Amino acid sequence: MARRYIFSSESVTEGHPDKVCDTISDRILDACLAQDPYSRVACETLAKGNLVVVAGEITTNAKFDYIDEVRSAIREIGYVHEDSSFQADTCLVVQALSRQSRDIAQGVDAAAAEGKDTAEQGAGDQGLMFGFAVRETPELMPAPIQLSHQLGRELTRLRKSGELPWLRPDAKTQVSIEYDGFRPVRVEAVVVSTQHAAEVKHKEIRETIIERIIKRVVPAEWIDSRTRYLINPTGRFVTGGPEGDAGLTGRKIIVDTYGGMGRHGGGAFSGKDPTKVDRSAAYLGRYVAKNVVAAGLADRCEVQFAYAIGYPDPVSISVNTFGTSTVDEVKIEGAVREVFNFKPAAIIDQLRLLRPIYSKTTNYGHFGREDDLDSLTWERTDKANALKQILS
Repeated sequence: MARRYIFSSESVTEGHPDKVCDTISDRILDACLAQDPYSRVACETLAKGNLVVVAGEITTNAKFDYIDEVRSAIREIGYVHEDSSFQADTCLVVQALSRQSRDIAQGVDAAAAEGKDTAEQGAGDQGLMFGFAVRETPELMPAPIQLSHQLGRELTRLRKSGELPWLRPDAKTQVSIEYDGFRPVRVEAVVVSTQHAAEVKHKEIRETIIERIIKRVVPAEWIDSRTRYLINPTGRFVTGGPEGDAGLTGRKIIVDTYGGMGRHGGGAFSGKDPTKVDRSAAYLGRYVAKNVVAAGLADRCEVQFAYAIGYPDPVSISVNTFGTSTVDEVKIEGAVREVFNFKPAAIIDQLRLLRPIYSKTTNYGHFGREDDLDSLTWERTDKANALKQILS
């Protein structure tokens, strides 16, 4: 008999202090790639109070005003209100950037070097990456994280459209779903904490969030009399964003991926160019897992692989279908190895990653987005037929 349990995932909006930093880092990455597709970028951002610090290593031929890009990113998020000390046009921006280490570049470059085993492009670092997909939602994502992202996107839409002028940029969402085995059956709880203008009353916030956002996003058949709504449970959320809490690039890696249902290798994504396998190989992992599920080979799939710095081939590849596969996992792994190329240079080529597409990935999940498959190529299921043909 399948066990019943509750699984929770959270998301944050683009005005959350950590996401402000992710947004700035990816904005700078895109500005580099727009002029120089072969830019090497590792951009980290810190935000607190009215201070933004941009640090890291960037080697590029691109020429632009970094501070202007920072302010533009903050302005687009929506930090323009006089009731916040953190504002796009008045914050202090400190730049602390240097070039990429020559030692790292030697490992990544497609060129021979003393002590390097091959002249091929190697991984920019060692590390392990995971990809995950599950037949729970049309996007083949876990339901708790997908619904959390959808709630956050709707909050942002209503704020930026002016429909709810008392909303402010910082917000968090969380959805708890009861499962029967691997099958989601109902929503246990929905949590929404949103920054707001000082004059709006808690009663209005609660009623509006439930009626105009939660009930429009969460499937009605998953809501019942026991579903709990926790809306701004502290009672007040006026001070938010970097004014209320320090933000750092790369602190929302579980929000960025599968909400904890699929594992994460540990590396953050934002601000990193695609030679960094923390990002590009994680995107490939999602591409592989999603195509396995889309092909009907399994209802749930997790792919894991690992790299050594400077070396082109992964040191390991494994596939886990959690007992849901329709064919032997060993055969699925063989088909995966045949259809997909896991070398860093090939990942970049397969997914067309040398483009300024990364600002589109920063918020509301790097995975489970099907609104722009030309940019988010790892969400395509165009390899499903190839996998099926090999295994037929």
